[in-house]
Amino acid sequence: MGVGFASASLVTAATAIPLSGIPLSILFGLAVGNTLTLPPSVKPGLTFATKTVLQTGIVCVAAKLSFTELLSTGATGIPVVLSSVTAGMLFIPWFGRQLGVDRPTSLLLTAGTSICGVTAITALAPSINAPPRAVAVAVGNTVAFGTMGMLLYPYLAHEICLTSSHVGMSLGTGIHDTSQVLGAAASYDQTFQDPEAMRAAAVTKLTRNLGLAACIPYLTYVGNKESGEESSSNPPSDAPPPTISGLSTFTKYVPPFLYAFLGVSLLRTTADLLALDAAAPLFDFVGKDCSKYLLGTAMAGVGLSTKKEALKGVGYKPFAVGAAGATVVGGTGFAVGSLFC
Repeated sequence: MGVGFASASLVTAATAIPLSGIPLSILFGLAVGNTLTLPPSVKPGLTFATKTVLQTGIVCVAAKLSFTELLSTGATGIPVVLSSVTAGMLFIPWFGRQLGVDRPTSLLLTAGTSICGVTAITALAPSINAPPRAVAVAVGNTVAFGTMGMLLYPYLAHEICLTSSHVGMSLGTGIHDTSQVLGAAASYDQTFQDPEAMRAAAVTKLTRNLGLAACIPYLTYVGNKESGEESSSNPPSDAPPPTISGLSTFTKYVPPFLYAFLGVSLLRTTADLLALDAAAPLFDFVGKDCSKYLLGTAMAGVGLSTKKEALKGVGYKPFAVGAAGATVVGGTGFAVGSLFC
């Protein structure tokens, strides 16, 4: 994990491309796990890292998400975010089904592309019992297309967007990870001297990140509902008749850690509303530093748990779904944003 963050810092310093150590941690985990023979004694630690540590990291992310950010976008940003996220949530699972991509990978791609990249993928994975292979494919997919967007979208936005706020909303909805959005917005500001676009991009992305609280339960419901239907299609001969109560309560599909996520976000919102400046350093430390290292540790665990044999035969289809999904999400954000500029 530490090597991943150190490498990210070196690449950023050398190329000026903002790179997160979290996805690099999974790459180093893959390298170590497939080069060295790990003793069985490390398995409990890997399980702890990929579940408890991961979920704790997601909760820490909430410390930098305030609902006041959503209100600050006004009537313009909210419909743009809602439309782009909804488009991704509807299109990506459908397109994945058309191409025959397995359901866990398809749902992870939906979360990563529609909401907030690697963070959304890691939040959803335990809830749908996604195998490490699916997580690795989704993370690689999201990082690849998010990085491409970070490098290309600032220049494309300058040519086709109508106003500074339109640029910011397009960057905030079309690029996956928060670090990638801020990197693209900073690049745009430095190139075209437009701080308003950078502010709009940051607020739009933070608003989009808040969708984690609603979209993860929905995708969990979808994933578990389909698993239940597959299991019930061939029930044992002595099984009781099916009932409708098993999937009738939506709240049963809300992962418990999401309640903590919402609670921390509400604490941050309350502190902002009350102007509790003394609490700001604590929220920054938890939201930035703690979440970064906890999620990095979890991703290293995912990498160590994934064997190269499991990645053989992945093919082009998950990446075709990721590319199409990124186009639909970003294109919807651009189109709806143009209506308000």
